Amino acid sequence: MLEDYLIGAHVSAAGGAANAPINAKTIGANAFALFTKNQRRWQSKPLTTQEIELFKQHCQQVNIKPNAILPHDSYLINLGHPDTEQLQKSRLAFVDEMQRCQQLGLSLLNFHPGSHLRKISELDCLSRISDSINWALEQTEGVTAVIENTAGQGSNLGHSFEQLAQIIEQVEDKTRVGICIDTCHMFAAGYDISTLDAAKQSFDLFNQIVGFDYLKAMHLNDSKNPLASRVDRHASLGQGYIGQQGFEYIMSLDAVRHIPLILETVDPAIWPDEINWLRSLTKKAA
Repeated sequence: MLEDYLIGAHVSAAGGAANAPINAKTIGANAFALFTKNQRRWQSKPLTTQEIELFKQHCQQVNIKPNAILPHDSYLINLGHPDTEQLQKSRLAFVDEMQRCQQLGLSLLNFHPGSHLRKISELDCLSRISDSINWALEQTEGVTAVIENTAGQGSNLGHSFEQLAQIIEQVEDKTRVGICIDTCHMFAAGYDISTLDAAKQSFDLFNQIVGFDYLKAMHLNDSKNPLASRVDRHASLGQGYIGQQGFEYIMSLDAVRHIPLILETVDPAIWPDEINWLRSLTKKAA
């Protein structure tokens, strides 16, 4: 059934989070992502009661449920930071992001795992990320920490399925941790999804190493750069090196039902077309 598929885009929350569901509705989405605060600043004003109520009201008006909404945290946060002071700053900011989700009645928070900045080992950094998640979960309720796989640029971790599995392994409450697969990042990190066979192999590998039970969301983006480039450059669907077949395979997976499937592609003007195309693939799969 079409309503099983929650498809949308990362929409603007300019002027307040309450505008995001309205912006999602205008592109024909039944899911969306947003920043609940300025993603390039550490500090932000607390959400007011009026803002919270208006956000919830608008979500009801456009019939988009909390499980279809994927907030993204600040780009400044590094939960694996090698410096103790900077790590604590990131952890406090992350807890604030989770609390904002709680206030808005949302159940997911999407984030990039972290970077060792070439100052500590990968293993130490992965442990710090897990410890950070544990620390944040202890202080919040009802929000799942959704780790986004990375393209492997610079010293960013979370680009291999093994690294994602290692982070999850050290999280104490496994009911509140999950993965958001970004298709561009996945491809850039070396997992081929450009044909039906290649996509099947790569997603089977994900299921073996991490498990579809942990798949809580996806970012659907084509890639401007070739396989294993380790470069994070998004393209519109079917207009990059991944091409159409990879997305055909993804939309045939049972694992993508009932989770937010979010476009972060480069041309917002064609988001309605991309959403409609993805929906047509679900009919084809059925």
